[in-house]
Amino acid sequence: MKLNVKRQARAALCAGVLAATTLLASCGGGEQVATFRATRVIAFGDELSAINADGSKYSINALVAGSTTQLDCASAPIWVQQVAALYGLTFPQCPGFATDPQSRIYAADGATVADIAGQIDTHLSNGGFADGDMVTVLAGANDVVAQLQQYPAVGEDQLGANLTAAGEALAAQVNRLTGYGAKVLIVTIPDMGLTPFAGDRSAGSTDGNPALLTRLSTKFNDALLAGILNDGHKIGLIQLDEYLKAVDTAARNGRGSINNTTQPACSVALPRCTTNTVVADAVNSVWLWADGRRLGPIGQSSLGSLATSRAQKNPF
Repeated sequence: MKLNVKRQARAALCAGVLAATTLLASCGGGEQVATFRATRVIAFGDELSAINADGSKYSINALVAGSTTQLDCASAPIWVQQVAALYGLTFPQCPGFATDPQSRIYAADGATVADIAGQIDTHLSNGGFADGDMVTVLAGANDVVAQLQQYPAVGEDQLGANLTAAGEALAAQVNRLTGYGAKVLIVTIPDMGLTPFAGDRSAGSTDGNPALLTRLSTKFNDALLAGILNDGHKIGLIQLDEYLKAVDTAARNGRGSINNTTQPACSVALPRCTTNTVVADAVNSVWLWADGRRLGPIGQSSLGSLATSRAQKNPF
């Protein structure tokens, strides 16, 4: 119960009572500060935030009109691209109109929480942080998968303890980032028990481990939430897990604009999946997941909307 209350309190992170042009400091003081406008976006994390050098993403890649192979990296943007676009920024992997984008993506396929410190260290060696930096952090889903792969040889209690430690470690890196003066958007991981990777979620099914994955995901997210600084001037929280639970419930009850939250849309492995390589049933439908664990364009777009809203509402 205490963790649920903490989730609700931190979900706001002192937002929700802020005016559009003048923001109250500390959610109760009378001090006014200028609206924050990022001059760079720095992305840390796993493949949900990554764009490869060829412009491919770990989602369903858009194609240039009339082409069956040429990627259009500016279309179907992933969430960090949407955050950057809020400030008129792009990344070198998909520069668009910019001739020399200063924003950076260190997020990488397969990254776990243990990799985040190294990503930050790399950025520090490349010049470090400056005023106007907006940092995004999303990692931990690969940690959950790695722990599941040890089950049942390793018991659930130990797996949960490992993920609690991972959540605490990520919180420490988020707090570390604020020490460099960066403004941070931190995202909770999806409930992995609600992904296609989890297996069949029908009543009585023994296919996969959805319930176990849900409990492990919760261990990680709860530790992350408990560990991050509760200061909306420095950290903005996006609770992706709670949002996706609501989307899944709506879709499974025939509501909302998303048709499918239980199956992967791609017929080939990411990042090679394009709009030309989705399963037949997904061609004219809206599916949440690109593959078993990674979000498709509608999921990325929704996360981007949550993140840009938080970036605008927090008293950064």
